[in-house]
Amino acid sequence: MTHIDAGSELDPVHPVKPPAAETGGTTAVAARVTGLTAAEVAERIARGEVNDVPVRSSRSTAEIVRGNVFTRFNAIIGVLWAIMLVVAPIQDSLFGFVIIANTGIGIIQELRAKKTLDGLAVIGEAKPTVRRDGVAAEISTSRIVLGDVIELGPGDKVVVDGEVAEADSLEVDESLLTGEADPVLKKPGDVMMSGSFVVAGGGAFTATKVGREAYAAQLAEEASRFTLVHSELRSGISTILKYVTWMMIPTALGLIISQMVAKDNAFKDSVARTIGGIVPMIPEGLVLLTSVAFAIGVIRLGRKQCLVQELPAIEGLARVDVVCLDKTGTLTEGGMDVTELRPLGGADESYVRQVLGALGESDPRPNASLQAIKDKYPDEAQWRVQESLPFSSARKYSGASFSDGTGEDSTWLLGAPDVLLPVGDPALAEIDELNAQGLRVLLLARAAGELDDPKVSAGATATALVVLEQRLRPDAGETLAYFADQNVAAKVISGDNAVSVGAVAAKLGLSGAENTIDARQLPTDQAEMAAVLDSNAVFGRVTPQQKRDMVAALQSKGHTVAMTGDGVNDVLALKDADIGVSMGSGSEATRAVAQIVLLNNSFATLPSVVAEGRRVIGNITRVATLFLTKTVYSVLLAVLVVVSQVDYPFLPRHLTLLSTLTIGVPAFFLALAPNKERAKPHFVRRVMRYSIPSGVIAAVATFTTYLLARAHYTGPQALDAETSAATLTLFLVAMWVLAIIARPYTWWRIALVATMGFGFLLVLAVPWLQHFFALKLVGTTMPWTAVGIAVAASALLEVVWRLVGRKWPA
Repeated sequence: MTHIDAGSELDPVHPVKPPAAETGGTTAVAARVTGLTAAEVAERIARGEVNDVPVRSSRSTAEIVRGNVFTRFNAIIGVLWAIMLVVAPIQDSLFGFVIIANTGIGIIQELRAKKTLDGLAVIGEAKPTVRRDGVAAEISTSRIVLGDVIELGPGDKVVVDGEVAEADSLEVDESLLTGEADPVLKKPGDVMMSGSFVVAGGGAFTATKVGREAYAAQLAEEASRFTLVHSELRSGISTILKYVTWMMIPTALGLIISQMVAKDNAFKDSVARTIGGIVPMIPEGLVLLTSVAFAIGVIRLGRKQCLVQELPAIEGLARVDVVCLDKTGTLTEGGMDVTELRPLGGADESYVRQVLGALGESDPRPNASLQAIKDKYPDEAQWRVQESLPFSSARKYSGASFSDGTGEDSTWLLGAPDVLLPVGDPALAEIDELNAQGLRVLLLARAAGELDDPKVSAGATATALVVLEQRLRPDAGETLAYFADQNVAAKVISGDNAVSVGAVAAKLGLSGAENTIDARQLPTDQAEMAAVLDSNAVFGRVTPQQKRDMVAALQSKGHTVAMTGDGVNDVLALKDADIGVSMGSGSEATRAVAQIVLLNNSFATLPSVVAEGRRVIGNITRVATLFLTKTVYSVLLAVLVVVSQVDYPFLPRHLTLLSTLTIGVPAFFLALAPNKERAKPHFVRRVMRYSIPSGVIAAVATFTTYLLARAHYTGPQALDAETSAATLTLFLVAMWVLAIIARPYTWWRIALVATMGFGFLLVLAVPWLQHFFALKLVGTTMPWTAVGIAVAASALLEVVWRLVGRKWPA
């Protein structure tokens, strides 16, 4: 415990004056207190001793361009395109221009997302308080130099490595580095590691390692860097693409041998038809649309002041089925108001007011409760502070020792009544009545022992009750109702009194709020704890470690858990939850570990994030089925051609037209459409169970038409007529797949499908388009046969989709 007096308290905001008279060995102390001079800062900057580790940010522009241009499939298509430009008409090279357009769209959308993210990151960036020339001011983390004196208070994150210069009951949590949750009491000279954060007390430390020399800072940066990976959606798509690649290689080789060696066709025509068979096997647009959907999600949420620090968090929150809410700062606003003071045991109210005023001044960084008391009862007596004990979420109280100027010393505690008072104390019944009204009650008690005694609360004399009213967030009730409607269980987990928390939750309409659980009675066994959590909704007197244990218990039951919070007591749980959500006004530590930061401090933004995630996942699942259906029928058609030793029926221009009308354009609109369907797991299985049978049916129907057409047509133009008939069947079947995927129908979905159909009719009806795409239906028998086969295949599609949905439900 560090002894201080009122005249030497550290002010974290205002200029710090050095002691008036210091000589000899105290000079170094004065230098540490006042910080570096402007000249010293400039000298260190010139030497490059600056904390230049980049803050959490999006990918650089160069990385975005590289990531979109230099892909495996772009390389394959690029080579095929170059060959086609040499051997075939320009209309057979259209697929290359489509890839250029797609890649450009991907780059532009991701650059837009980067601009949004970077702008929000600057707004949400924590700015440590640094002393220079005796003045304390907030600066950007990247402007810290070696030797800077950085002030610390509850919730502040240690941004560089250093050595403690001043400590006022400074307790630091190093769990993010060591895994040990117990706070470490720091004294002058102790090492401070970047990545740790302050849980109680205050002080200052001198930066000894900055930039990339701070190894812990590097670890924290790597762990928190913006990323496009590590999501079920992206890993699922990668898995699919891996299988597609392995399937594509032997099929493409067989097609090349079949068309260029075994057949006697003209060389250029053989090359064109070979490439026409290879290109559609590649689901290149799937990766693009996933990136675009995520990027647009970031932009949409950015407009609502929601900073998505890791893109998969959009997807993750859409999968959440349990959301754990911290009451203070989430369901209630940060500020509080003192509504009543109730002296106990005949205590003099005016004296109690003086004590409260002194307690308010004793903490340079008061929490919301103490700030309300400080505002209500200003320190007029100006008692001398002899010793102070900052508030800690673990012990649930704070305290201070004073000399009141008359020679009388006293020690006071302020905190949770049910922690400071013994079980059965008469005052607890009165407190329960107040808690039942949703009011927050603090107990002022006079301690008999010393503050540095771990058992200082034992035997304390109850002196007064301080009643505070919490300001409910006006939109919290609607948000809770949204989660209930979406079958997402809400669990209110708070360090406050359980009855009080339950009353607040009940005012907001939370189901089950009347059954509250005191966390001190929770079982320690994980399975037993999970059972209690599943059957109850409101928990009070929860310690920071218990919050972490509760998240783990819920996850052990297979739940996907989101945790919201804004205080240091929430950090461990935020880090362990599947999705951590922090308020923008929360502590620096909570913002650092959270995947989503609500910069507008509005809990009501969460439904938007959930909806955006559901839109991304649901729509990408839809369009992935479209793309993979094309891959399956392309591979199977190639196999059938190789086995049958016939000409490949399509030129690249035919499949470019089909892909544009049945996949490319509609997939873009479907990927960005509203979608409130709850996200479901097993992405790969859900996509493949529909795309494989759809692709098989489309390939068999198309090849059947092609073989019938080969038997029907003769002469030098027979191949063109056969291709046109096969194209008609494939287009109609692919359109029916699109029609199924577009369900449930809305006016714009019907218009989208109809427009794509009209586009194909236009090509068949306009002479110059017929010539451009080499599509001309000859006679009436074969075209109507093609339509008949397509109708039969579409009917089979309907039956198969229903059977699959019944036998292997999502």
